[in-house]
Amino acid sequence: MTVSPERVRSPHPLLLTLPGLYRDDPVTQAICEAFDEVLAPAIAVLDSFPAYLDLDLAPEDTLAWLSTWVGVDLDPGLLPDRQRELLRAASVLQGWQGTARGVALAVEALVGFPVEVVETGAADWSRDPNAPLPGKPGSTVVVTVRPGDADDLDVERLTAVVEAVKPAHVVHHVEIVESP
Repeated sequence: MTVSPERVRSPHPLLLTLPGLYRDDPVTQAICEAFDEVLAPAIAVLDSFPAYLDLDLAPEDTLAWLSTWVGVDLDPGLLPDRQRELLRAASVLQGWQGTARGVALAVEALVGFPVEVVETGAADWSRDPNAPLPGKPGSTVVVTVRPGDADDLDVERLTAVVEAVKPAHVVHHVEIVESP
């Protein structure tokens, strides 16, 4: 929650930093009080800046700003707790970008439960330059989601997340499987 500037008091009043000779002067007192009033909100923000960077403490209105630091587009319609979870997962996702694990992490961060990701691609190495290529021809990623009781699953948002984190040349399918 952001505090209005009228309620912020300076933790370091300027008048107390002056020699005793100037503390009794009414003009100096007025000038120091004016500076304290103007500087107090800036000092409060700078003193609490680490809290703005902590996802557990950051005000809700700073989450969109934090998302620009890690390259995540937050949907303003998501609940703040879900936005915080996506931002937590963003740093891990950067290292897994373009992999099946990265797709799974991104989708799990969005929906809040485990999903299954199956891909046809593979990676391998060989000393033989004529060795067969690993995986199957035609790159495909299939994301299987079993929402259970989650009625608020947004398929369009889910598909957009998969498109954003998978490699551009890979075809993807999103399957929603109802639990029995």
